[in-house]
Parts: sequence; structure tokens; C-alpha cells
Amino acid sequence: QKKKTVSFSTMPNDRKINSTAACISFMLEGCELKKVRSNSRMYSRFFVLDADMRSVRWEPSKKDSEKAKIEIKSVKEVRVGKKTPVLRSNGLSDQFPDECAFSIIYGDNYESLDLVASSADVVSAWVMGLRYLVSYGKHTPEAPGTGHPSLRTSWISSVFDLADLEKSGRIPVSRAVQLIKALNPGMKTSTIELKFKELQKASERPAAEVACDLFVEVYCELCTRPEIFFLLVQFSSNKEFLGLKDLLMFLEVEQGMEGVTEEKCLEIVGKYEPSKEGREKGYLAIDGFTRYLLSADCSIFDPQHRKVCQDMAQPLSHYYISSAHSACLLEDNFWGRSDISGYISALGLGCRSIELVLWDGPEGEPVVYTSPSAASCVPFRAVVGMIDQHAFTASAYPLILCLVVRCSAPQQRLAAQCLRKTLGEKLYLEPPNPAASYLPSPEQLKGRILIKGKKLPPGCEDSEGEVSDEEEGWELARRLGQEDREGPEGGDFEGSRRGQRYWEMCSFSEVEAGRFANECPAELVSYNKRFLSRVYPSPMRIDASNMNPQDFWKCGCQMVAMNYQTPGLMMDLNTGWFRQNGACGYVLRPAIMREEVSYFSANAKDSLPGVPAQLLHLKVISGQNLPKPKGSGAKGEVVEPYVCAEIHGIPADCAEHRTKTALQSGDNPVFDESLEFQINLPELAVLRFVVLDDDYIGDEFIAQYTIPFECLQPGY
Repeated sequence: QKKKTVSFSTMPNDRKINSTAACISFMLEGCELKKVRSNSRMYSRFFVLDADMRSVRWEPSKKDSEKAKIEIKSVKEVRVGKKTPVLRSNGLSDQFPDECAFSIIYGDNYESLDLVASSADVVSAWVMGLRYLVSYGKHTPEAPGTGHPSLRTSWISSVFDLADLEKSGRIPVSRAVQLIKALNPGMKTSTIELKFKELQKASERPAAEVACDLFVEVYCELCTRPEIFFLLVQFSSNKEFLGLKDLLMFLEVEQGMEGVTEEKCLEIVGKYEPSKEGREKGYLAIDGFTRYLLSADCSIFDPQHRKVCQDMAQPLSHYYISSAHSACLLEDNFWGRSDISGYISALGLGCRSIELVLWDGPEGEPVVYTSPSAASCVPFRAVVGMIDQHAFTASAYPLILCLVVRCSAPQQRLAAQCLRKTLGEKLYLEPPNPAASYLPSPEQLKGRILIKGKKLPPGCEDSEGEVSDEEEGWELARRLGQEDREGPEGGDFEGSRRGQRYWEMCSFSEVEAGRFANECPAELVSYNKRFLSRVYPSPMRIDASNMNPQDFWKCGCQMVAMNYQTPGLMMDLNTGWFRQNGACGYVLRPAIMREEVSYFSANAKDSLPGVPAQLLHLKVISGQNLPKPKGSGAKGEVVEPYVCAEIHGIPADCAEHRTKTALQSGDNPVFDESLEFQINLPELAVLRFVVLDDDYIGDEFIAQYTIPFECLQPGY
């Protein structure tokens, strides 16, 4: 099995260690660690840094107190993880995680003191503090009374000086609040104001103005993410920043990047490090590192999929096609108001198939709306003009117009003339190639608009009268585009395949498609290898709710028409799914659904022959600046969030795990939980994160993010 890992570091729950001084303070207080002996036995001991910061001692010990210590000057190296023979021994290796172990290598004989901590955070504090003491002795940057400001402190002070317009050494609290908010746009103003009040009250300072030292303190308190600080510690050689070699190692080890150069690292420093000194020296301090990790460069979404990256030269039937149902509606199907902006919005999201329901207009020209009960209608001519203008703004690949023609023959002719005149060369009117077996590819149809609809019954003359709704009259479709067939009767897909021409397609109602998906899933998959099929919502969905597109994607149905105006889980899945492949509206279906020789049943509940399963490891650590649910009726600003991680795909892959609730966590909840999923058909799996409020009134939804499994980028 292949493995795909998305990993995070950890965050302390009880204290905020966000600087070297905090690490050393922690060491001076001391804590319990397990001392590992060469005989694989472990002993709990209390380890503490001497007040003069020259030795680390432990107790109780049978040794003389002067022997139960290590002098800082004798330390050669501090290693994180199971990096010594003692820690790698078979008897111990499985008893504790790698991130909870560290070793102090000391003396001329390079002896090792092997230790196990209660958490990775404790390890990080000791490692950071020891590395500084080894490099600088007790004169550590930012240590009290040393007079050596760190790179970060110097930068924050310079920001303060620029805001001190009067050059008085103080600025108004309101200006200080806005300054911190400008540096961290997601932070709540109330949070910053409260922190200033707390520290001003504790130090008995005047409340109207802020001095530089207080500004620096508030900034560091609020704007340091401990999990990022500890990650920096793991890769920093001996300073409170990453040098170019440190950053290079982080990119290779943690992010899995290949071929990284120091020039690339220097480019990252230049782009994200806020301090001039850091940029000039090639240093990435905590604020620059945080900016980098929160940037698009470190998004969980693989940047390769931000552009078209799939083979676009295969037949049209080999792709999922982003499709809208009643895009003209802004509300529900029954009373909803029709508006042209609905189409513009759908096309802007990369939609490549929109439905147009044509009715006789009051002024002799056809209009578009979903049903006679709709609150308003849009002139067909205006819709076509909009299509001409917006069809290819988000995607260059073909747009399919699904025409549902309910108007009389004279108005159909006007509609045909409007399409030809307005769309011109964009309109695809070439007759099917009888020698071909498959539809053209999206690449061949770039910049073209296709028409899908139904033909008149055989034997009707072109110029004869009107076509009734009962006959499902589609003279326009006969003149301009592809044919549309009824679904195979009784699920006889094999018979339909023999009698169907490749340019014909089937439209299924949601109910009918669902029945086929349950009764003959393998046959439906096989049918869709050659022919296009479209699934539209049940007429019973008068509230414009959405069906689950995965129910039909897993059967190979290319076009699952969604109500784009209705948000929620189903639309999240659709939007997230079509973000891949450059959000062009076309996604290549899994090979097992395209190859004629392969067999696949959509209802598989186990691993698939010939498809290697993958393991997805997630560690959900923390959130930041979480808002209250928009519709919440609860008082106050505090939320008690938890995270659900959901896998949507074939039945064998569908799963959900949730974290514990972060109680009374304020804006920055801590979860620190690992999750694991087995994915049997990775090409069709979608991962959805949902953040919900456990202490809600009315509305529990805080946020969501949906991403195809194939678009996950390992690392931070």
C-alpha cells in the first residue's frame, strides 16, 4: 500500500512557550523526564537547569550530586528522535513515539544521555534551550537583562517606531490595536484590545497609550503559534530562525520536496521574511516562517492541480463535466426568481453544462425560466448574449447547453436564429463522423459551444406546425445539436449500447439513475465508457436541494446537474471535486471506468483488483481565529469547536472521524488528534473537513474545506 501523509506538529495545552527565553525559563523550573539506560530500562527523574545556566542536573540519583549532572560546555550535540542505539533498541522502540525522544551527546567520548518526554512540546523546549546554551552560553538572545534583542524583537520595534509619528516612545492603544490587526488580518479586534488591557492592568501602566516594550510583548503573546515555533526549533541549528541550510532540510524532510537549492530557499526568505535584516542575511524567523506556512505555497492543495494537468485528448465521455441544473434561479424551483446573474456565477465557477428551459415569451420571443410558477423570467436573447460574453472566462473547454424547449415552433426558429447569429463560430455545428466510435475530445472542442436536446419524432416535416409538450418537441435540437435519448428500458444497457450511436446521450431523472445504480451498477459503468449520460434532480426537490453527486459519479455518469444556488454538503462536494485539473470543469474519470477491458461495480465494499489502496494519515492540531456560526443564537463570542474529517467516494471508502471538542478554547482551539483512512479508489475519493460548534444554538456550522484525495499535498 502506498502512503499519503499530511502531518502537523503539536501545540502545548497549558502554557505558551514561544521564545528562547520561555524555553530557558521552562528548563529552570524543571520537569520530569524518563532516563533510558543501556539495559533498556527507564527511570523517571526530575531534570532541571541550574540557576547559573551552566549545568543540567537530575534527581533522585544514587550518584554524587556533582556526578548527576552534565555541564553545558561539554555538550557536543542535541538530537531529536530515536537517534542513538539505546533508543533504537528493540525492547524500547515501540514504547514511545519518535517525537517524544531526544538525546544529549556530551564529553570527549561522545556519551549519550537518552531521554523520553511526556510530549513533543517538552522535547522542543529542552532542545531549543540546550542548543542556545551550547551556542551562546547564558547570554542567550532575549534572555532577561542581556541587552541582546532578537531578530524578531528588532523587527517588531521598528514597526512600532514607524507608527510612533510623534516620536514620543508611545502610541495610542487604538493605533497599536490596528497595527497588530494589520500584521495579522484574521485576528479579532476584541482579542487584541483585551490582551492590552490585561497586560496594562498587571503592570499598572496608563491605559491610553502603549510603550514599545508592551507592544512587543502583546504582539509576541498573540501572534506566536506554538506549533509553528516548535517546528522551527526542530530544524533550526542554534538560533531563533532558520538559516538557508535549515530551511532546505525542512523542505526536503518535512515537505517532501526534491531538487531544492539554497537559491530557492533564499527566494522564500525574500518573499516571506518581514525584517530587512533577515532578508539580507538569509534568515527566516518565526513570523516569516508562519507567513510561509500559511501561504498558497504550503497549501494542502497541490499547486500542480491549480492548472490543467490531466490528459484532455480523450473522448468527451471519459470526463466528469461540471453541470448546473436551474442556474437561472436564485432561490427555489417553485417560486424562485430567475436572474441572468445565476448563469454568470455558475460559469465563473467553471461550470461546463447549463440548462436552458425555453417558453413562449409574451412579446413573440422565447424566454427562459424553470416553470410557469417561477417568479420571473429572462429573455432568451439576453441569456445567449451573456453566454457569448462569459462562456470561456473561467475555462477554455467546451460548454454544453442543455436545451429544454417548451415553446412553439415559430419561437423555436427565433431561438435558433439568435444562437447562430450571436454565438457564430463558437457554435459547434459539424455533423457526426460516421466512421468514428467516440465523441471528440475536450481539447478538440476548445472554445466551442455544443447543443444538447431532443429531435422531433421521425416523419415530421421541418415546416409543419407546432410541436406539443407531450411529443417533447425539440425542433431546435434536431437542427443544431446532439440527440437526447430516453434511458434504457428496464436497465437494458447492453441492448441500448448496440442500438445507440456515439453522439446520442441519455438523460436520467435522479430516481431512475438511482435505481440503475443500485440494480445494475456494473452495467451502468460500462455504458458510460462510451456514451454521455446526464442526471438531473427529482422534480420533488422544489426547494432546489441537491442530490449527492458521488452516488452517480461512482457509476461513471459524466454530468450530474446541481442547483448551484443552494449551498451545503452536496454542493461542497461538487465544488471541491471540480477544483482539480485547473478548475476547468472537466475531470478525467478513473482508468477503471474508462478501459473497455476493466470491470468495476460502483457498490464495491472492499479493495478493488488492480487498484492499489492508499493510507491517509492526518493529524489535526489546532485552529485559529475561529468565528461564531453565522446563524448562532448563543450569547458571547466563545465557541467550542470540533473537527469532522469525512471521506466521500465508493462505499468501501466512505468514512468519518471527529476530534474531541475543544472546550472553552476561545479563538485558538487545540485538537491534537491523529486520524487514519484507507482509500481503495483514490481517484474518486474526496476529503472534507468540517468545523462545527458543539455549544451551538440554531446553527453549528463554522467552516468547511473539501479537496479531492489526488490533490492532497503531503507535509505542512
